[in-house]
Amino acid sequence: FQPGLNEDLAATSVWGSQQVGMFPGATVQGVFGIWYGKGPGVDRSVDALKHANAAGSSRYGGVLALAGDDHGCQSSTLAHQSEQVFQAAMMPILNPATVQEYLDFGIYGFALSRYSGCWIGFKAISETAESSASITVDPQRMQFVDPAFELPPGGLHIRWPDPPLEAERRLHGPKMQAVAAFARANRIDRVVLDSPAPRLGILTTGKAYLDVRQALADLGLSEDACRSMGLRIYKVGMVWPLEVEGARRFADGLKDVLVVEEKHGFIENQFVHALYNMEAARRPSVVGKRDEQGAPLLPSEGELSPTLVARAILSRLERIGGGNPQLAQRLARLESFERVAVTPQIKSQRAPFFCSGCPHN
Repeated sequence: FQPGLNEDLAATSVWGSQQVGMFPGATVQGVFGIWYGKGPGVDRSVDALKHANAAGSSRYGGVLALAGDDHGCQSSTLAHQSEQVFQAAMMPILNPATVQEYLDFGIYGFALSRYSGCWIGFKAISETAESSASITVDPQRMQFVDPAFELPPGGLHIRWPDPPLEAERRLHGPKMQAVAAFARANRIDRVVLDSPAPRLGILTTGKAYLDVRQALADLGLSEDACRSMGLRIYKVGMVWPLEVEGARRFADGLKDVLVVEEKHGFIENQFVHALYNMEAARRPSVVGKRDEQGAPLLPSEGELSPTLVARAILSRLERIGGGNPQLAQRLARLESFERVAVTPQIKSQRAPFFCSGCPHN
């Protein structure tokens, strides 16, 4: 681990790690690189990230770019969401939900980076990073298959010279095609709960997935109860670019889909675009941040809570005839608990100061 003078110079250094083998004197075949920055570091480093991703990873290397996103603005001057910045740099993005997935998605990200030649964005949030868990570290846990994809002449990896328009053509064309092929062959998005006759689908990712499962438990809905109500849950691991074939299979035949994600509707827009040309009779309605009438459904500011998610789920169940008085009573009880929890008891003001680990301190 090497601390950087600043985030963009650190990203440039990791870019250099992918140049092993391009010049004489290499002592290894390749280097796996990891760059980390908080949300403001992602913002300031986008020029370096764009250049490095356009150049690409090496054949025997690979790069993860970890973004420390502070959704609740607990230790930042602004709340942060880095997906849009990574998308602007055309870097595929992984969003793990648990400590186990930090390990598994990290290995997946290196495999995807090595295969596609792309840098891979990796979302990290304080709620998970500051937790602990027992996890499985078996080296054979993650196994990958080669996609049925014909690589272009010259491959997809870093090279020199590399004229900018050639790099752009490779990134927009075969690199993105390779990412899609890898995601289809090595599924990181999956249906985690299904029903014999599904009617309502929930598409979610990352920490919001845990909020969904907690919301269902708080409403008193077991997995068997969810199945009997016609619920299907789809957990997305790669949030950009959304793997279209799996998303369409999930949506096929559903009446409604609720997209549950923190901050702005990042997956929701991709999902709607993926379904637009489906046969109308098999295409569900899709809501997320707002309902069909444009009324707010899930907030894009602050952080989601299981109670907020439970309220949205119950509103969609009622739409398809799956609501009942017992669920409404449970929700009212949850909301009363939440009102008590957020009632300020002591008003205090913390004087501005650098975080303890900040290099600017």
